[in-house]
Formats: sequence, structure tokens, C-alpha cells
Amino acid sequence: MNRSASTGSVRASLTLGAALVSTVLCATASAAVPGNAIGVTGPASAARAGTERACPIVYFDLGETLVHTADDGRTGYQPGAASYLRALRERHIQVGLITNVPPSWGTTDTERAARLKKEVDATWQGSAPFAWKDFGDRIRTPRTETERKPAPTLWQRAKADSGRCRVVYQAETAEEVTVASSLGFVAYQVNRAHRPAFLPVKLVELLGRHSR
Repeated sequence: MNRSASTGSVRASLTLGAALVSTVLCATASAAVPGNAIGVTGPASAARAGTERACPIVYFDLGETLVHTADDGRTGYQPGAASYLRALRERHIQVGLITNVPPSWGTTDTERAARLKKEVDATWQGSAPFAWKDFGDRIRTPRTETERKPAPTLWQRAKADSGRCRVVYQAETAEEVTVASSLGFVAYQVNRAHRPAFLPVKLVELLGRHSR
């Protein structure tokens, strides 16, 4: 790469970083703009009495956000997803899933999550399994068909469980990003050209320092 091209690349990276920081940390009450990768809204819900939570909490969609399904039905990590989850884990940042599954898979989130794990693991490829342990009991799934995304219920349930922590949501679809942002999540559309594949971990850490 020549010097001119290198300088241009550095300037572009700095500009992107400044824009992300400004959007995430300075905008505190605006809804997501359609087509924008990030949307920030107001403060998180009030903490439950006597409960302390690690901050922030990063929620993801699953399919085509963290996991890719190939034409032959096999599943595996989306590019960069495994290393991104590992980076969050190393910094003790909690993660969760907000994902649509058939309500018939169980009567509770725990039962539906167990069925989801079986379905994904049955078609999984690659040497490293999906990092289910990272998500703990923070897997929100629809109890009825009317709760399926983009209905707001799953995000509302996740936010209600977050105490005073900021909540982040990352997904591949603009519609879900917009809905999540309107409900108070820091919402980021993944895998868009000319942007980081996922919300940079350092910005996630900054959100934790600015928890309400």
C-alpha cells in the first residue's frame, strides 16, 4: 500500500471512530434513523431493589448475526462473531440473545432455549462449538406468535431484566435495529459495508462507564 493510500485509510478509520463515539455517547434521547447503523434512546429502566448487575448487557439476534446457515443447512459462526464474543467474555461483559423461535418449543424461555441449542448444535460445523455458556439465562424467545419480533415484547422483557445497565442490541436487519433503538437500546446493524462488523468492544465498555 502506498503512503497516500495508507494515510487515507487512517483518516477514514479515525473519522469512523469519532462518528461512532459521538453517536453512542452524545445522543441520549433520539430514536434510530432508518438506515442508520446506530440508534440511541433514553435512559435504561429503573433498577430492581436490592439487585446489582454488571453493565452493560449486549443482546444479539442469532441467525445471520452471530450464526450463519449455509445452503446445505449446516450452521457456523458468522465471520468475526466468535472472536467478538471472546473479546466481550474477556472483559466480563454480559451477553444475551433476543431471537424468534416457535413458541411450541416450550412453555418457558429456558425450555425454548434448550430446544434452540439442540437445533443449532445438530447442524453445527467447525472445531469450536457455539458459546452457549456465555448467554446464561439471558435468552429471550416468544411465548406466543404475537410476541415474535419485530413486535416489541422481547426487547421490553430483556430491558426489564437489565436493571440500571445500558442495553445494547445488534442484528443484521434495519427493522429490528430501529425497533430496538426506539425502546431504549443502543442498537447497531452488523455486517454493513465500511463499518465495523460489530459495535467496537471499547465503545461497549464506555457505555458501561456511562450507565445510568
